[in-house]
Amino acid sequence: MTSKNHARPLRLTRKERQPERRYQLSSRWRLFLVWLILMGAISSLMANLFRLQVIQSPVLRAKAIAQRRTSEDRFVPRRPIVDRNGVVLAIDQPAYTLYAHPKLFKQKLEKIAHLVAPIVKRPAAKLFAQFSKAPSGIMIEYALTEDLAHRITSLQIDGLELVSHQLRLYPQGNLFAEVVGYVDVDLQGRAGVEAAHQNLLERSIKPIWLNRAGDGSILPDQLPAGFLDTDELQLVLTLDSRLQRIARSALKREMKKFKAKRGTVIVMDATDGALLSLVVEPNYDSNLYYKSPIELLKNWAVSDLYEPGSTFKPINVAIALEEKAIAPDSTFYDEGQLHIDNWPIQNHDFTYGVSRRKLNVTQILQYSSNVGMVHIMEKLPSAVYYNWLKRLGLGENIGIDLPGEMSGQIKTKAQFTGSPVEPATTAFGQGFSLTPLHLAQIQAILANGGYLVTPHVVRGLFDSKGQAHWQTQLPPPKQIFSFQTTQTVLEMMENVVSQGIGKAAQIPNYRIAGKTGTAQKAHPQGGYYDRARITSFAGILPVNLPQIRVMAIGLLGQPAAMWFWL
Repeated sequence: MTSKNHARPLRLTRKERQPERRYQLSSRWRLFLVWLILMGAISSLMANLFRLQVIQSPVLRAKAIAQRRTSEDRFVPRRPIVDRNGVVLAIDQPAYTLYAHPKLFKQKLEKIAHLVAPIVKRPAAKLFAQFSKAPSGIMIEYALTEDLAHRITSLQIDGLELVSHQLRLYPQGNLFAEVVGYVDVDLQGRAGVEAAHQNLLERSIKPIWLNRAGDGSILPDQLPAGFLDTDELQLVLTLDSRLQRIARSALKREMKKFKAKRGTVIVMDATDGALLSLVVEPNYDSNLYYKSPIELLKNWAVSDLYEPGSTFKPINVAIALEEKAIAPDSTFYDEGQLHIDNWPIQNHDFTYGVSRRKLNVTQILQYSSNVGMVHIMEKLPSAVYYNWLKRLGLGENIGIDLPGEMSGQIKTKAQFTGSPVEPATTAFGQGFSLTPLHLAQIQAILANGGYLVTPHVVRGLFDSKGQAHWQTQLPPPKQIFSFQTTQTVLEMMENVVSQGIGKAAQIPNYRIAGKTGTAQKAHPQGGYYDRARITSFAGILPVNLPQIRVMAIGLLGQPAAMWFWL
């Protein structure tokens, strides 16, 4: 029997079940939201990683390398310059610039001035005045040596700063200044070999990359190979220090004796044009170029023109002989004075009443007869004569490996052939101009058997073992005169020294050929100065050993009346 109160299963109404459903729904949404946030974060992280690893990878890689690696431009000294015997003429050395910052001094200015003065070789009072000018950044000395810099450091004075740099040093002072030149504060050549051969003197070394630690220090484990390597090449010149010193001493002595304003001596190996000595006075000290007048910073033996005068007469004789216009034993009447187109031409001794009448070619050179030379060159058509002058390179550069070369001046062919006075004055070395070095080149033709060679001062780049890595490339010698013609003229020039007006150039036991010359100094506005003279001497020695012939020229300017020989 069943009871009416029999228990039935408990069932919740919809209204009673709603809170439970809301709770479940809320939990699901929370889980979904968390999932959504996590997925969004993961997606953002993945996107950022993609941006960093793919899109911005090159930029970030470059930044990382820049922080870890650095490019260093190594300072590499210029190559040394040496003479033909290895004597150092120019070399780089470490130097230091001394700065003072008085605001950092912990001692009185007077005391510091007295401590520093003996080291920089300057009066203490002058240093004290410098210290008082500004509170900081006062340059005291530009080029202190390492020893002096060490002495400054040992003072342990706060406020003194040493900044290292390289300095070009010229151990021979002014001995080779006109040839070697100098470099400026940026180590750029500004004159001489330093300027003309900048590309050979600068070592070509690429920048290197170094790895640095977090504190900026260099990591030694990955230094590139050859980090400390530099070549041992040096630029070798053809000059000889011993000969250069002797020539300069002799030139200065003679200039002082005759009160000459300036002079030059050139000694050249006539076989190949190598200059053994090139001296110009007055000159300057390459170490102190900034203290010299600007006009002394050029080599006027290369850059200034002058009329050679009688030193050109042997060349004219060679031209006449080569053209067979005269014979070695030809004779000419020397009347002492003549007129060409109403222009008077006379010998240097005509005013003294000297009369020689009939002279052969040797005697014309021996007595340096202007009138005799005019008669010789009258045997040549003026057009033929002009062509010979052009073959000698008059009016053109000679190609010396030094900067500042000036080409000579000569009339045009129409001017030369259109006026009889032009060939006449050229016969005794006037009416045209050239540099002293060009005259040396032309005179060397007589010394080497008839060949025009190129004067030069640089042999090339050589290592410490004497092995050549680069050598000067010269044009091949150009034959101008025959060997027979040059020998004939040399014998005539030897007579000038042994019996003529060049006797002072005699050296016992040496056969010397030479020719003196005295030319009027040309006026810039035309004509000539009344009393100004340019005197010179060209010599070739020894006459009997052509393979070692050397040619020397000395040139002296107004108001001297002299000539110089070596």
